[in-house]
Amino acid sequence: MSAIRLLVLGAVRQHGRAHGYQVRNDLEYWGAHEWSNAKPGSIYHALKQMAKQGLLLVHETAPSTAGGPPRTEYEVTDAGQEEYFALLREALRRHDQKIDVLSAGIGFIVDLPREEAVALLKERVRHLEEWRSAVTDHYTPEEGPESIGHIGEIMNLWVHSADNGAEWTRGLIERVEAGAYTFAGEGEPFVGVLPDGVENPYATGEPDGDGG
Repeated sequence: MSAIRLLVLGAVRQHGRAHGYQVRNDLEYWGAHEWSNAKPGSIYHALKQMAKQGLLLVHETAPSTAGGPPRTEYEVTDAGQEEYFALLREALRRHDQKIDVLSAGIGFIVDLPREEAVALLKERVRHLEEWRSAVTDHYTPEEGPESIGHIGEIMNLWVHSADNGAEWTRGLIERVEAGAYTFAGEGEPFVGVLPDGVENPYATGEPDGDGG
């Protein structure tokens, strides 16, 4: 699973309708260009690809008063909504997601009901524990990695990754169950997008599109 589809669908969804520059601006504001593949070319490619797949509806807007070309705005379709929530749930429940996918999932976790978010995170912990158990069938941490040669360092890495991932997830579950954050159906959500006209302090300044 690639983080870019979830990030782009989520960013468009937060605006209702958004053009490519707004999506890019939001993702750069979140720092997604640093921890994911959300670079300008990837963002515009994802928008066009998902429009072709029927996940986004394309709107051609009027030319700007400055005389520029019409801007293309995108809106999430019903199929796009289904895809978005499927990707979001997978990002949270799977233990083997890359860190950028998990990060994207956490960025949109409040789009789910609180109880469902907790259930998905608990599922992630269970999978991590099962994965750790499978590793320790071949490697016992108490004996140290040297017990099976330098390959034991690989097993050691996996065990520590599972332990750290489970500990972090349990902490998040505890905070969510204690009432942290505003989830779907609970009131006005946290606004994580920049209002129109507000300068993005984290903008990269890279050219739009595929370097053009």
